[in-house]
Amino acid sequence: MYFSSNIKFLRKRKARTQDDVAFALNMKRSTLSGYENEVAKPSVEVLFAFSEYFRIAIDTLIKVNLPEIPESQLIQLERGYDVYIRGSNIRILATTVDSKNDENIELVSEKAKAGYKSGFADPEYIKILPTFKLPFLLKERKYRTFQISGDSMLPIPDKSWVTGEYVENWQYIKDGKPFIILTLDDGIVFKIIENKIEQDGKLILYSLNNYYEPYEIEIKEVKEIWKFVNYISSEMPERNIEKDDLVEEVKALRMEVKAIQMKLQL
Repeated sequence: MYFSSNIKFLRKRKARTQDDVAFALNMKRSTLSGYENEVAKPSVEVLFAFSEYFRIAIDTLIKVNLPEIPESQLIQLERGYDVYIRGSNIRILATTVDSKNDENIELVSEKAKAGYKSGFADPEYIKILPTFKLPFLLKERKYRTFQISGDSMLPIPDKSWVTGEYVENWQYIKDGKPFIILTLDDGIVFKIIENKIEQDGKLILYSLNNYYEPYEIEIKEVKEIWKFVNYISSEMPERNIEKDDLVEEVKALRMEVKAIQMKLQL
């Protein structure tokens, strides 16, 4: 049970004294000190009071060791994206930070995909992944980069590095947007999502390449979802032949129209 350490951590994080919090909760400072030092046990009413004050679910205050979770997830909690409030299973992401305690962007190469499928939740495995920074991304959010393979998402080329932002609340996934999904069976896939979680407990995955048919996956098979942010590739995208042909056809039609107009003027 982490209640004592959590309320002390949250109080200091918000730069508030024991007197500040005790006054806001209508209790003595000595009583608050007792809760923080595990001398006194909180009642249900006290738990509710702290939950409302910090805007964090009671289950989170009790069950989650808040000082140990990444800054990006703390910020999500403070914004109201608390998995216990939503009634879903908690997802604590294994991650790494630099010497300034800023989130790294871990790289999951093509060769590392098999290991990531089983080691994604293991902090020791995540620690061995190479890391880098993209200075134009927001520090308070969590990003990870995956190397994709195949031609299902053309014009994004094979072997591109696709960066995604970690998605905590899957209910808010918008239809028609690209995401990187980690599944139990297929491992890492990069697809356009249609969100059917609320209705059917499923996601429908689409490719940009029309050659590939869409398919469904059960949400219970999904372990992580990352919202597409950008991609890096050493290859130039292939020329859009259909678009180029259309331009040529329009030019030819214009020339034919001009020729007809000139004949009519004679």
